[in-house]
Amino acid sequence: MEDNREEVLSKIKEGIVNLKESPLYKIRIKNKVLPVIGEGSHSAKIMFIGEAPGKNEAETGRPFCGAAGRVLSEMLDSIGLKRKDVYITNIVKDRPPENRDPTPGEIKVYAPFLDKQIEAIKPDVIATLGRFSMAYVMEKFGLQKELKPISQIHGKIFEAKTIFGGVKIIPLYHPAATLYQNSLKKDLFNDFKTIKNYL
Repeated sequence: MEDNREEVLSKIKEGIVNLKESPLYKIRIKNKVLPVIGEGSHSAKIMFIGEAPGKNEAETGRPFCGAAGRVLSEMLDSIGLKRKDVYITNIVKDRPPENRDPTPGEIKVYAPFLDKQIEAIKPDVIATLGRFSMAYVMEKFGLQKELKPISQIHGKIFEAKTIFGGVKIIPLYHPAATLYQNSLKKDLFNDFKTIKNYL
């Protein structure tokens, strides 16, 4: 089982590295930056899904390694988790120019890779970071009717069925949002306590 998981994740990486049909691929090559595939435990119980890489992420190939990443690490510490124990990725694996929001077309190109990552890792909990990943993940798992603005459903737990069993989906604010609006940090701390119940 484990071996197959490694193989699948390795194929996903290869597919993303060579994703010439993505408009962001050309920008990546031109800017000599890296795709950001994901990192952490391949048998993680909790998977965090953000939106798209920023400048630091594209330069290092690591998800959440800038200021937002420091917030995420702080939140993980607050519930006794290390980054190496969870899996962290984004829907879109290449950086959109100027850190703009990912377009629906970009999400569509990269989403199949995320779907395969979820199937390979088989998390018990998927925590979405920000509204784009919240919308994508909830729609993917048939929770469209539950979708509301993130301010109304952050920290709530939604049950979903997958091909590998049940999964809990917990929408969270994007850690970057707390950098612009400090009051959200308290909400994020509280929402992480919800995740702690599944450790």
